[in-house]
Amino acid sequence: MDEPKQRARLSRERVLQAAVEVADAGGLAGLTIRSLAQELGAKPMSVYYHVAGKDEILDGIIDHVFSQIELPSADGDWQTELRRRAASARDVLRRHRWAISLMESRTSPGPATLRHHDAVIATLRAAGFSLEMTAHAYALIDSYTYGFALQEAALPFEGPDTVADVAESIMQDFDADAYPHLVELATGYYFKTSYDFGDEFEFGLNLILDGLSAALLPAASAFRTRQE
Repeated sequence: MDEPKQRARLSRERVLQAAVEVADAGGLAGLTIRSLAQELGAKPMSVYYHVAGKDEILDGIIDHVFSQIELPSADGDWQTELRRRAASARDVLRRHRWAISLMESRTSPGPATLRHHDAVIATLRAAGFSLEMTAHAYALIDSYTYGFALQEAALPFEGPDTVADVAESIMQDFDADAYPHLVELATGYYFKTSYDFGDEFEFGLNLILDGLSAALLPAASAFRTRQE
């Protein structure tokens, strides 16, 4: 049995920070009261003094993740603000990949989570989105951001330097004549460019924001007409 690390004064903040570190190192499967106590150099019962159990820990560490994402400002250009916020969310989820599937799952959100959601909604409302369109826009942007982060985390390669090697090893296991379009894309584009899947994030996000902007124009025009 491993001996606990040297003891130190505990606090709820320190317990949650340690929980984030344990999850970063080994995923949520490795985050238990026992492993957390080991990380803290404390006994399991000492951990329970600061957090009631696993659910409170998950609530706390998700709130910690939200606190690291840059907030958009309702006073700025809405596309610029939401693009910055989405890029920040992706960067944060790269550091905390275990959090992707939990971001919207908690039923007891913390203050950072609530502050984050409120800021995004305020930015969309200030841009002129109706309540209905705000709900549509928020769902679209987040499903894209979280979905991209999830796919990026699952890919068997990282960065442009490894794409060709991984793709070539995969292609060796199937008949190229049976999948001509797949081979064409791989050999005609992926292998001939410094392809980086991560670059697709900005391309897709720009399409979404441009689409939302186009949807906003008729609504803004109709609003002005009613005001006249």
